[in-house]
Amino acid sequence: MKNLAPTYLAEGTPAALPIPLTQPDAHELRLEKVMAALAEPLRIRILQQLLLASEEYDHTCGWFRFDRPKSSLTHHFKALREAGLITQRQYGLERRSRVRLAELNERFPGLAELILNWRSEA
Repeated sequence: MKNLAPTYLAEGTPAALPIPLTQPDAHELRLEKVMAALAEPLRIRILQQLLLASEEYDHTCGWFRFDRPKSSLTHHFKALREAGLITQRQYGLERRSRVRLAELNERFPGLAELILNWRSEA
């Protein structure tokens, strides 16, 4: 896969992470839910930025620097999590997100590459 951020190339997960918020198990990922979540270009950009530019294991919505209200971003992150595309963990008052790359590659081979290669027409 092209130029993934180092955090996606490292093996294993850091110790003592908070438990993930509710999300579908890998075997419960449904193509129609994944595609519905990806119908919004901002959500594809979120996934691309996580996969290509992550500096840490997971990131808050403020890290993305999108010019959107926090309530709007919260909605988009929830849609991605409920579709099974990202995992989120609660760290005190903030939620941090990470793409479920291994599960996506296992369940939908090639999807992550399509997401990485997507370009907006705008």
